[in-house]
Amino acid sequence: MDVTINVNLTPKEARELKGLPDLQPLQDEALAEIRRRVMAQAENISADGLLKSWFMGSSSAFEIFRNMTDNMLSQNAGRVSTAAGSEEPRRDSGRI
Repeated sequence: MDVTINVNLTPKEARELKGLPDLQPLQDEALAEIRRRVMAQAENISADGLLKSWFMGSSSAFEIFRNMTDNMLSQNAGRVSTAAGSEEPRRDSGRI
């Protein structure tokens, strides 16, 4: 004799039947926290947020670039003024 029993249960009902805990509130809290963190980082990903992070603050890329160009220009200005101030004419090394 064969007996077949079909039981139509939702996943929630099956968990309750087996005595497993309801983790839905924990999952909801975890998803809410993930959503909050993603939305907080979304501002940094926007064009405005990226520009602010790049060009604001003392160690921004803009400040680093400006300091680098200022240093190069001041070094070149020192070389030109020394060469122009010397009484000895500059000799051409023959290089092109």
